[in-house]
Amino acid sequence: MFESQSRDELDALLKSNIEFRQLYHRHRELDKRVMDAELGVLPMDDTTLAQMKREKLHAKDRLTHLFENRPLH
Repeated sequence: MFESQSRDELDALLKSNIEFRQLYHRHRELDKRVMDAELGVLPMDDTTLAQMKREKLHAKDRLTHLFENRPLH
């Protein structure tokens, strides 16, 4: 996520915005857990996996909103 964005812009937002930083780390954690579950490394029932995917999508949507509406210097 945000691969096409400037690393400096991303780092600045991670440093300056607590909500963005927390959501960014939560999204990365969920991404890893979802991937592990899909690969069969992390046993998980379908309901839990679907819930994690919804939470991950919600976090991504909010991160995108925060990034697009960040203060520009």
